[in-house]
Order: sequence, then C-alpha cells, then structure tokens
Amino acid sequence: MQLHVKGKNLEVSDSIRSYAERKLAKLDKQLHALTRVEVELAVEKNPSVAANQVAEATVWLKGRTLRAREASRDMKASIDELTEKLLRQVRDESDKKKSKRKVDMHALDADGVQDQTI
Repeated sequence: MQLHVKGKNLEVSDSIRSYAERKLAKLDKQLHALTRVEVELAVEKNPSVAANQVAEATVWLKGRTLRAREASRDMKASIDELTEKLLRQVRDESDKKKSKRKVDMHALDADGVQDQTI
C-alpha cells in the first residue's frame, strides 16, 4: 500500500503523520502492495462548526475508488473513525468479490451437471 498524508490549510506535524500511518497500516493487510491511498487532513475555518478537524481518504482499488470523510473536535479521533470506515468499505468490497466468485463457480458446476445428464 502506498500511503500519502497531506494537509490542507495546515502543516502536518510528524506526530500526526506517524499516527495516521500507524492507524492506516491496518489496511495494508487487506490491500495490494501497489494500491494508492491518499489521506488529507484539514482544519475548517468556520467558527460555527464544532467538529472542525477533518480527515478525508481516497483509496484507488482496481476498478473501484473508495472515499471516506470524518470530522470531530480532535484530529486523532477523526483519523480513528476514518480508519474504521475504510476498513469496513474494504472488507465489504472484498466480500462482494468473494461472493461473486462463488456464484460463478456454482453456475459452472450446475452447467457441468446438466451437460452430463444429457
């Protein structure tokens, strides 16, 4: 997994960068080594918004792009929630592919059984 952490309207400190990399390393087990993941950390300037620490991520998979956005009062909390959303999305995508393969295999088995009976 190729992870790129960048900031929008803020300078990303080394501690926040390493925290994001450590948390998003959980995705590394489920993604291909060449999958590109981009995380953008931002602070909203609107004073009426309490949850102004925003973390957004984009994951470019083969044939599909996953996006997630989380906002809270603390950047680390935003990163934690973002990681959970991405893990769920990647797991769901993997499950879809597995179930589709099972359906295809069952269809092939059914065709083979019908051909033998004729």
